[in-house]
Amino acid sequence: MKLSDVVAHAGLSIYAEIALILFAIVFVAVVVRLWAPSHRAELEAQRLLPLDPDVPATKREGGTL
Repeated sequence: MKLSDVVAHAGLSIYAEIALILFAIVFVAVVVRLWAPSHRAELEAQRLLPLDPDVPATKREGGTL
């Protein structure tokens, strides 16, 4: 009996299916949140944040901006 036979008969394929379902749920949630019209103003403000002159740049631990 090979190791692949033991693993195949262990019934572990359910974990891969659960992981796929969780990924699909999270993916759909992210897409819905990004494309929801109610969040458009918030995302637009976040998109322009790096260009906003009123927000001061802070130094990182490495000493660079």
